[in-house]
Amino acid sequence: MPRVLVVEDDPDIAQLVARYLHKASYDVDVSANGRDALAAIATRPPDVLILDVMLPQVDGLEICRIVRGNPATATVPIIMLTARVDESDRIVGLELGADDYVAKPFSPNEIGRATSEL
Repeated sequence: MPRVLVVEDDPDIAQLVARYLHKASYDVDVSANGRDALAAIATRPPDVLILDVMLPQVDGLEICRIVRGNPATATVPIIMLTARVDESDRIVGLELGADDYVAKPFSPNEIGRATSEL
């Protein structure tokens, strides 16, 4: 079963995404801050990373940069899930290596579509 790491500091959103992905037959882990996410990625890289941009301790853009810069994790698909919806924010996220960019508020079906396409 593919493993998804959801990095989201809002527990309601994290639970919603995790529940939806679990129903879609994914194994799901959740991290609520950037430091824990980086530790989880280093310990056991996920098959897919769903990443909020605005996180405590280490922001999502920095996590994306670190993941893409590490040969062991460089190919992990990254879906940015964020309230930052300006075109410039999307461009930065995609230029840093995100594979998709989903804006909040979102439908769980958007996450399912983005995950299944990776």
